[in-house]
Amino acid sequence: MKAIVATRYGSPDVLEVRDVEKPTPQANEVLVKIHASAVVATDPGFRQGDMVTRLFNGITKPKHAIPGDVLAGEIEAVGKDVTKFKIGDRVYAACAMTQGGQAEYICMPQDGPLAIMPANMNYVEAVGVPDGALGALNFLRDAAKIQRGQQVLINGASGSVGSYAVQLAKYFGAHVTAVCSTTNVELVKSLGADVVIDYTRENFTKRGETYDLIFDAVGKSSFSRCKNLLKETGTYVTSVPAPDFLFQLLLTRNSRGKKARFVAPGLRASEQKAQDLAFLTELIEAGHLKSVIDRCYPMEQIRDAHRYVAAGHKKGNVVIVPA
Repeated sequence: MKAIVATRYGSPDVLEVRDVEKPTPQANEVLVKIHASAVVATDPGFRQGDMVTRLFNGITKPKHAIPGDVLAGEIEAVGKDVTKFKIGDRVYAACAMTQGGQAEYICMPQDGPLAIMPANMNYVEAVGVPDGALGALNFLRDAAKIQRGQQVLINGASGSVGSYAVQLAKYFGAHVTAVCSTTNVELVKSLGADVVIDYTRENFTKRGETYDLIFDAVGKSSFSRCKNLLKETGTYVTSVPAPDFLFQLLLTRNSRGKKARFVAPGLRASEQKAQDLAFLTELIEAGHLKSVIDRCYPMEQIRDAHRYVAAGHKKGNVVIVPA
């Protein structure tokens, strides 16, 4: 089978398409024929080998040669002990801890971070859900404890996490103010945002409005900059915790006033991820969520996909489709 392989850290040039051995499922595993994967926002950092990412992905070289945090595909074979899935099931998965999504096939345990994908989505539409939607759900529901009727601001509302966050916040009954660039204003409005702020024309921290919850989905702001925008018991959540944020996280951990909060979606247990993916499938099939697809690349153009994502201006999901 063909797979994208990176055996060292560096520029996009370290990524190669190679022929590798097709895996065979063990007794409790399923073999998935992958129809779509994605280059997510954290992929360029893992490929370069940033200091923090090396702690998770190998100090001197990548722990997993085949990258890929997410995938969508069809089960082609099952091990003898598999009872949760059958051949022909369309599934999606969040495999950040094991990687391997950017290939033509992958084996995963039936108890892994795997779920039946929505019946009303194709593979390209579905593949971003285990990254952006799963992350947005964890940040809003688990870290921020979002409540109906709250005033919520989402910074970076056109990205993968941000675009799903807007829709999930509306599902949970919040009034949503979304921040994005000029070119994405209409897109974010179409996702249900009540108010859209164009950051190229207006600084959202200078508006004088206050919020119950501020979610920075792109890590471009900070708790200290946004503290005055929070109501007395407001919560600030970010998807990219800088060192100063970690200090505020500890400082406000037991606070009954303004709080900084964070979760690490990728580090959650496989069972929790699978349950959340099943929940997201229900929301999507009920019409509460849709995916934003920016670009699709064939596997052979993985380097171009990485360069595009690293530029920091993608909207929604950037998808890799095996030939």
